[in-house]
Amino acid sequence: MEKACRTCKVIISQGDTCPICGVSNLTTKWSGYIIVLNIEKSELAKKLGLKVNGTYALSING
Repeated sequence: MEKACRTCKVIISQGDTCPICGVSNLTTKWSGYIIVLNIEKSELAKKLGLKVNGTYALSING
C-alpha cells in the first residue's frame, strides 16, 4: 500500500522513511496526487513549493 509523507507529501510505495525529507511520519490516508516530471518547468510544483521530481499527495487526511 502506498504511503504519503505528512511533512512533504511525497508518495512512497516501499519503506517506512521518506526519501525526500527523511522522516518516518507516513500515512495511508491521503487523496489525490500530482506527478512532477520536470520540477524546473512546472508552475504547479512551484505554487505547491515542491523541490524534487516525484509523486505527491494533494491532501493528507489523517
